[in-house]
Amino acid sequence: MTSAALQGAAWPALTLAEWQDTCDTLHMWSQIVGKTRLALTPMENHWWQVALYVTPRGLTTSAMPSGTRTLAAEFDLIDHHLYLRASDGGASAVPLVPRSVADFYGDYMAALDALGFRPRIRPVPVEVETAIPFAEDRQHVSYDADAAQRWWRMLVQADRVLKAFRGRYLGKASPVHFFWGSFDLAYTRFSGREAPRHGGGAPNCPDYVMVEAYSRECSSAGLWPGGGPVPEPAFYAYAYPEPPGYAERPVKPAAAFYQREMREFILPYEQVRTAADPDEALLGFLQSTYEAAAEAGRWDRAALERQGAS
Repeated sequence: MTSAALQGAAWPALTLAEWQDTCDTLHMWSQIVGKTRLALTPMENHWWQVALYVTPRGLTTSAMPSGTRTLAAEFDLIDHHLYLRASDGGASAVPLVPRSVADFYGDYMAALDALGFRPRIRPVPVEVETAIPFAEDRQHVSYDADAAQRWWRMLVQADRVLKAFRGRYLGKASPVHFFWGSFDLAYTRFSGREAPRHGGGAPNCPDYVMVEAYSRECSSAGLWPGGGPVPEPAFYAYAYPEPPGYAERPVKPAAAFYQREMREFILPYEQVRTAADPDEALLGFLQSTYEAAAEAGRWDRAALERQGAS
C-alpha cells in the first residue's frame, strides 16, 4: 500500500452531509449512555467525570462505580454493539442498528436493569435546540455503520495527536475526552487563574453547567462533526475568556481561520486529512492557537510549558 493510501486509511474522508442523520441519532444514543456516567460517577472539576474516552474499538465510559461493583459501557464501532460489562462478570449487549432513540433507550435501560444497575437519569437530551425525551424520540432512527466507523477512526487520529500535544504542558490540563453533550472530542489547558463567571446559554442546559465548565481561564481545542456556520467536520480552538487581540493572532496552517460568529479558530478536517503530513498540520494548529491565547492572555508560559516541547 502506498503512503497516500495508508494515510487515507488512517484519516478517512467523511462529510457531514454523508452521515447527518446517523450523527444526530448517535448523538442521542451517546447522551443516554453519558447520562449514566453522570448519575454514577463522583463529581470532578469542569464535569470531567461525565466524558467518554476513545478506545481501539470505539468510545467507552470507563469504569463507573455502583455500590461495591463497577460498570463500563462501550460503543464498539467495529462490531457495532454497545457492550455493558460489570466487575462481577455480568455482561450484556445492545446492537447498533437503524432504530429509534426510543427503542435504543428502552433496550439499554432494560439491559442495565438485568445486570442490577438502576441509575437515575434525567431522560432528556442537553445542548440541542430541540430536546425530545428519549422515550418519545422516534424522529432519530438512522445508523449507517460505515459512516459511524469512519467518524470513530477520525476520533482515533485526533485523540492520538491531541495526547501528544497534551504531553508538552506542565500546567493543569484536562484529559483528552469526548463530551456527549456537544458531541466533540476536546482537550483544555488552564492558565491557573480564575475566569469571569460564564453567562451560560447552551440550549436546554442549565447555566450552572457552563459556569462550572468555564470557572478557570482556559484554552481549548478539539474535533467536531460540524454544523451551523461550519458545515463540515473541523478542528476548533478557542479561549475563555477571549483576550483582546486573540482573533487577530496569526495561526497555522494557512487553511485555518477565525470564525467570528462562533468566536473560534477553525481548521477544516479535510485540510488536515489531505495534508502532506496530517500530524504536523494539526500540531501546528494546536500549538499556534494555544500560543495566541497564552500570549494575548499573558499566561506564565515559562512555568507552564515543558522546555523544548513546542
